Amino acid sequence: MKRSRVVTLLAVTALALTGCGGVSGAGGAKIGVDFPRSDSDFWNSYNTFVPAKASSLGVTLLPPTNSNNDIGTLVANVQSLVTRGAKAIVMAPQDTGAIKSTLDQLDTKKIPVVSVDTRPDAGKVFMVVRADNKAYGEKACSYLGEKLHGAGNVVEFQGDLASINGRDRSEAFASCMKAKYPKIVVHAVPTEWKADKASAGLQTVLSQTNNNIQGIYMQAGGVFLAPTIALLKQKGLLKKAGTPGHIQIVSNDGIKQELTGIQSGDIDATVSQPADTYAYYGLFYAKAALAGKTFKPGPTDHGSTIIQLPNGLEDQLPAPLVTVKPEKIGAYQSVAATDKSLWANQ
Repeated sequence: MKRSRVVTLLAVTALALTGCGGVSGAGGAKIGVDFPRSDSDFWNSYNTFVPAKASSLGVTLLPPTNSNNDIGTLVANVQSLVTRGAKAIVMAPQDTGAIKSTLDQLDTKKIPVVSVDTRPDAGKVFMVVRADNKAYGEKACSYLGEKLHGAGNVVEFQGDLASINGRDRSEAFASCMKAKYPKIVVHAVPTEWKADKASAGLQTVLSQTNNNIQGIYMQAGGVFLAPTIALLKQKGLLKKAGTPGHIQIVSNDGIKQELTGIQSGDIDATVSQPADTYAYYGLFYAKAALAGKTFKPGPTDHGSTIIQLPNGLEDQLPAPLVTVKPEKIGAYQSVAATDKSLWANQ
């Protein structure tokens, strides 16, 4: 079944519940969305997509809240959304271990939860809308390993290890490097998704190695790209791709600035997290939950795969490797930074 037919089916179901008042959630039920942060170009893009996708799906969206990367604020925001009448919640908890009690409370109130981009460690969720974050780390490892011919110093800006995304990317990157490129020395820099920590860590590694680094892996380009480019430029280390001394840089996010950086030769690759479909399917599954729909593990009609979790299901949306032109990197086929299918090019 094509996505348009699924959406139509949900719309008809909702219309039947609301009578002649138009399509609005499930029976006019309100959906509450908490934005996780607004200090990242990626998340700012997601935040912009949400109201547009809500309109296209015909759901009733409460004014969104923003937890600004703070679990205490997220808990308070969820409580506020419920008080204002939310019958389903879409969230993206950055601390995936600390949200369980809130999920348990929502479950007792029969309020379904969709978690976008991050997977709660415990606590019931109706659906996690996410990409395979282990593949992010593996793609970055393959790119750097192949381009550096298996040798050199690589700086890794690790995401917050309190987040499943930070753990997945870091563990997969480390495992791949150890198994496939053991002569590459990885300098892991814990960042907690904070730009200042990444910049300070890079400064330290450059000092320790006498500027002798050949690669950088940024787990969140929306946070790390600008300060990294600024620091390398300040130190005279920002060389264009294909020129002597160029530092191979791989990122994660897929924001416009990364695609522009790839085309200009400042950086080399990124993994495009689908901000647009994160927004769409976060609301799609919240609406489906309110309409009483259920889903099973397996391939979907929108190019993804639903997998079983201990605490729910996860729809793993496609997240392509992006380079200046399409090429095969290890086991992965990349797409060009100019590809019109990428959300940042639309």
